[in-house]
Amino acid sequence: MSEHVETVAPATLSERLGDRINPLVVKEIRQGLRTRVFWVCFGLMLLACVLLSLMAYADVKDGGYRARGNTYFFAYFVCLGLVHFFVIPYSAYRSLAREREDETWVLLALTGLGPRRILRGKVTSFLAQAALYASAVGPFLLFSYYLNGIDLPTILIVLVLGAAWLVFLTVLGVCAATLADGRLGRAFVHFLVLGMLAGGVAQGLGGAFALGEGGSRLMREKEFFYVIGIALWLMLSYGWLLFEAAAARLSLVTEDYSRGPRRALVVQVLVSAGVVAALWWSQGQNREVATAAGVVGCLHLTLSGLFVISDVDGQARALRATTRAWSLFRPGAVRGFRLMVLMIAGWSFFCAVLGWNSDDTRNNWRSLTYVIFAAAAYPILYFAVAILVGRMPRSDRMSSPAAVRVLFVSLAGLGSVLPPLLALLVDEKADNGLINLLNPIVGLVAFGQHEYSKDEPKMTVELLYFLCGVAALAAFAADRTLVEREQRVHAS
Repeated sequence: MSEHVETVAPATLSERLGDRINPLVVKEIRQGLRTRVFWVCFGLMLLACVLLSLMAYADVKDGGYRARGNTYFFAYFVCLGLVHFFVIPYSAYRSLAREREDETWVLLALTGLGPRRILRGKVTSFLAQAALYASAVGPFLLFSYYLNGIDLPTILIVLVLGAAWLVFLTVLGVCAATLADGRLGRAFVHFLVLGMLAGGVAQGLGGAFALGEGGSRLMREKEFFYVIGIALWLMLSYGWLLFEAAAARLSLVTEDYSRGPRRALVVQVLVSAGVVAALWWSQGQNREVATAAGVVGCLHLTLSGLFVISDVDGQARALRATTRAWSLFRPGAVRGFRLMVLMIAGWSFFCAVLGWNSDDTRNNWRSLTYVIFAAAAYPILYFAVAILVGRMPRSDRMSSPAAVRVLFVSLAGLGSVLPPLLALLVDEKADNGLINLLNPIVGLVAFGQHEYSKDEPKMTVELLYFLCGVAALAAFAADRTLVEREQRVHAS
């Protein structure tokens, strides 16, 4: 008795790629290529490039040898930039916003792809459409090189920076589509996106014009490539952070939605610390580099932490069972608050270490160090005060994420305005350091000022200790409040 064994032919390369490619990418690309917007923009862009090429031919033929490459390169890039920096990001925003408005997002979620894969498919599909636009304009951009006035490295740098700016704006548009749920909120976000994209077009084209005009001269500067590297890192890292934040907003409360954005924020801070250390070393261990990095880094963590500390409580039972005290990536406001306190304190200590090890021996080294610690104490203080004030009425509405954010902005605004007014009422200077000790703006400036006549900082170290002590006590009280609220939510 013979046995018949059926053999299965190995899958071809196209079949394996078809299984791996996100099905939403194919759907969005096919749907996008059928729209009137794509073909109108593609046709107008191509027509403009052809007309510019005819003008360039006539200009070179009549004028002989003249360096016109940078002018026509910018003209070609304008045609591409209007599409890349406005049409593509706005189309990505409208695509996801339409899914939520028409309530078809639920159908996408039922496919089992998950929010992250769905958003990745959306972004990838529009980047693929952007690649089609770029492939059409690419030969014209290369043609500008033969018109003299611009070199190939400059063209390459502009295209790489433009691609990174395109990715950032596209992710920004997708993230903005997840912000509002009501009709009024969506209308406000719509106008906000239009304004941001208009600014993005201006910045993208302005940077391309500056590089096109002086790229060869700027590349001879030592700091040029440092600036290019930092710009690329900021665009890509913020794009990743916004993407993870959008995926978290679209996830269910029973999922571990906070791991992605918090992990992206931690990685961004760690890599940025390496960038700051390298920049500090390349600039001759300059103390001002450490001080500026400390202030700017704490400002970035303040804006990002405003969304992390205002997380909701109420994890799923499966998540609570595996959550420990050190599980700072888990959902919940208490873990988000602890993570931000550790990150702000760690960043300020890192920058202070760089400042202490600097070779700069100027007399105001203490005031520069005070600024770094004050820049960390103020956001921790106002984070904690916003949480405590929101918990006072014993109302879940006042302790909601939106209410905590509004309270933080309101309290920081009052803390910046009321002390100078109080100083004027008691016949003191508006920038009096003692009265403005808890002022996040005037106080921070006062900690950085230096009394040259006395060779001492304007603000004493005792005032810095007092500010840090108040911030630490407020942080401890806010932590206990968040723990009590989480226990109450879990018990109900």
